[in-house]
Amino acid sequence: MTTTTGIQTIIYPVKDVDRAKALFSALLEVEPYADEPYYVGFKAAGQDVGLNPNGHAQGLTGPVPYWHVSDIRGRLAALVEAGAEVLQEVRDVGNGRLIAAVKDPDGNLVGLLEDPS
Repeated sequence: MTTTTGIQTIIYPVKDVDRAKALFSALLEVEPYADEPYYVGFKAAGQDVGLNPNGHAQGLTGPVPYWHVSDIRGRLAALVEAGAEVLQEVRDVGNGRLIAAVKDPDGNLVGLLEDPS
């Protein structure tokens, strides 16, 4: 059975990662747990907040909420069948963590995230 455990991750596409890192450090009052040229991640209040300096080049136009699911391929297929357009196919972003993103018929971005079992 496929399960969804809610939105636990939000990724912001950013143009100036250093400026965005300073802003989110001030907002969340924590330092990043991940600070790489391709991704900066914060954990605060049970949320994972990420900064993606390549997000705009990947077609992301704003923050993407990521729903945590147990079967990313099944959820992606269900969303496409319901009218969503794939923006980002399923891909491994490291250590078996899979992500994908779609745009709904109203233009809203919806991300999916599956952690390894």
